[in-house]
Amino acid sequence: MEIPFIKMHGAGNDYIYVDCFANEVPQNVEQLSIAMSNRHEGIGADGLILICPSDVAPVQMRMFNADGSESEMCGNGIRCVAKYVYDEKIVDSRTFDIETGAGILTMDICSGNGVAELVRVDMGEPILDGQKIPSTLVGEQVIGHSLTVDGRDFEVNLVSMGNPHCVIFVDEATDDLVLNWGPKIENHSTFPNRTNVEFVEIVSRTHFRQRTWERGSGETLACGTGASAVCVAGVLSDRCERKVAIDLLGGRLEMEWNPETNHVFKMGPAVEVFRGVWKTD
Repeated sequence: MEIPFIKMHGAGNDYIYVDCFANEVPQNVEQLSIAMSNRHEGIGADGLILICPSDVAPVQMRMFNADGSESEMCGNGIRCVAKYVYDEKIVDSRTFDIETGAGILTMDICSGNGVAELVRVDMGEPILDGQKIPSTLVGEQVIGHSLTVDGRDFEVNLVSMGNPHCVIFVDEATDDLVLNWGPKIENHSTFPNRTNVEFVEIVSRTHFRQRTWERGSGETLACGTGASAVCVAGVLSDRCERKVAIDLLGGRLEMEWNPETNHVFKMGPAVEVFRGVWKTD
């Protein structure tokens, strides 16, 4: 069997995309994501995303991590879905909705000439209730909470953007923090569905630097839902303004938490890398 695919990235957060408008939904998607995402024996990616028809929006996005687990949403991945369906004329408007596991989100194509290069995403309202994130912590907001992990205390800020995030502000986002403590926090008993972990350096009240340990994928070059969570956590902890530029390893995202709508908006790039065919037995 041959599966046509497209490799794309948003600020370095790279995924393999399968157009399920033109092709059947692949079988054994979880195992396929593991095989295709392998950076030594596969295509290499942070995961696999299916671009599918939807009964409630023009497009549906299904996202699978590099370990095969299905996630609710990917903020960088959804920009690439938006680019693909706009460039391929699957949608005929610069503004349209995409169905995700975290709900329906609205896209705005912000660069033209018939090809999308920048996409603005309405990421929706943040979820701040501790149990709804989900976590075992109770409270309308979990901001500045002390969490002990293997004998080390972290000040954590919990935000869900349809998927869970644990935001930690640090003086320096070191390899030890991201690669050693990131997976320990991801799998901490406080988080029944595991969690993404952001380590954030404060440059100014309008500028952060972020590294992300992503649930199911390890460190990624960017995380759009993570940047959204960082913006919200920064505002709630009085570390930033409602508009903040966040530099990730793969590039910059422009974030805004709108006080009138309570929605988080994210602007960033979407880039096609190459196309190919994956052959299965």
